[in-house]
Amino acid sequence: MLKLLNPNQSYTFNQIFDLRIPPDELANDFGYNFVITRLNLPQYPGELDNLEKLRSHIEGVLPYVSLANETSRRVVLTSQVVLQLVKYTKAQLRIEYFIKVNEQLQGYLDYLLRSPTELLVIEAKREDLDYGFTQLVAEM
Repeated sequence: MLKLLNPNQSYTFNQIFDLRIPPDELANDFGYNFVITRLNLPQYPGELDNLEKLRSHIEGVLPYVSLANETSRRVVLTSQVVLQLVKYTKAQLRIEYFIKVNEQLQGYLDYLLRSPTELLVIEAKREDLDYGFTQLVAEM
């Protein structure tokens, strides 16, 4: 089978995004399957008392902020939600966390939340969600 990625070349996650490889084909290239399915994730048992305040804050600034690039979306939207996740879950947060999977694959994760039993990777995506999943496949 022809490999999509050159085994003699090192790639960052962003470079893989730029290759525009469909996510299912990239997963297959790494020896995995890509399946779109509904997840039943654990629910937080406590009260989420700050969510309305967060929603109001974000809605209040959105008319004045351009979300034209990944950095602005990450600062204005994603980081606000991630900080609330940290507050409620008490997970350890790493921002722009470098990870080297192997000699061929390495790069920075936008956010890494780690608790004793769980691990969550969050990537503030560019406007192209279809190929954004390609980058997420590489990161996972």
